[in-house]
Amino acid sequence: MWTETSVFKEDLETICAAPSIDWEKLRCRTILVTGATGLIGSQIVSALLYASREKRLGVEVLALVRNKQKAERQFYAQLSDCKNLHFVEGNVERMPAVEGSVDYIVHGASPTASAYFVQHPVDTIRTAVQGTQNLLELARTKRSAGFVYLSSMEVYGAPHDDAPLYEDAGTTVDTMSARSCYPEAKRLCEAMCAAYCAQYKVPAVVARLAQTFGPGVAPDDGRVFAEFARCARDGRDIVLNTTGESKRCCLYTADAVSAILTLLTVGTPGQAYNAANPSTYGSIYEMGIMVAQEIAGGRISVHVQVDEEKSKNYPPAFHLNLQIDKLQVLGWNPTKGLQEMYLRMMQCM
Repeated sequence: MWTETSVFKEDLETICAAPSIDWEKLRCRTILVTGATGLIGSQIVSALLYASREKRLGVEVLALVRNKQKAERQFYAQLSDCKNLHFVEGNVERMPAVEGSVDYIVHGASPTASAYFVQHPVDTIRTAVQGTQNLLELARTKRSAGFVYLSSMEVYGAPHDDAPLYEDAGTTVDTMSARSCYPEAKRLCEAMCAAYCAQYKVPAVVARLAQTFGPGVAPDDGRVFAEFARCARDGRDIVLNTTGESKRCCLYTADAVSAILTLLTVGTPGQAYNAANPSTYGSIYEMGIMVAQEIAGGRISVHVQVDEEKSKNYPPAFHLNLQIDKLQVLGWNPTKGLQEMYLRMMQCM
């Protein structure tokens, strides 16, 4: 997707106009994005290209991709419009050499599927930890001016009440659960960012993202928000494999991108920031009801059919009531609520 898609173009314009991003810091700079073909990474790449064109910033974008031919197909429209997108083929675990300067890094390469975490816990940890160290070493070697690591709300574990969660909150992650490979790896990577900042002055900032979705979600995405959208589109009842009692905030994709670029340009090194839309806080079951009633117009229903085997793929029930005061101090605010997130996502699915 690029500017030929109206919803996506509107999002790019919104990011470009975000008052919290100091675009001048990126002028004539080279920015490396890992996880560049993923949902968030691809939109960061597109936003940088769009802002560079509209503001005449002269930004050079390096996208780390596993398969260059696949990336060229995904970004064919951007490549036809822009000459400042370049691909680095490889992966974060065995980071290829990067020639020239790397002024800023956004590190978003990571598995995202719960089923993958359960089936490949060692691989999940290895990719996160080895990859993050490689990127921090690159930032150290290149003396990068900014580094943002994309972490997760899951680092807080599974709180049992609706108490507000600020960045200094503790965690309840069960280290002896294989499914915990994901949040524990994220926690270690956060600690690594803090360590590199303290010892080597790498200006690393951590973004703890809420569940993020919007335009660009693949039609076959296996996560719950995508399944709810497909049910609404196809007129199928929503069937929950768990009780759906877990509560969390969500975040629109373009809002996530503007938050990340805000942290890249004005975030405080060695600090973590929650990124979420607190107005979306609610349970998975409540989200299903909203989709059934508001998005599907009451044509479908929500059923709970607990599947013990499938439940193993999911984290324990949690209440992740993320607070965003710290990010708001930097001038950032979310722009899209839950219903609009669904409508805009479904226009592009």
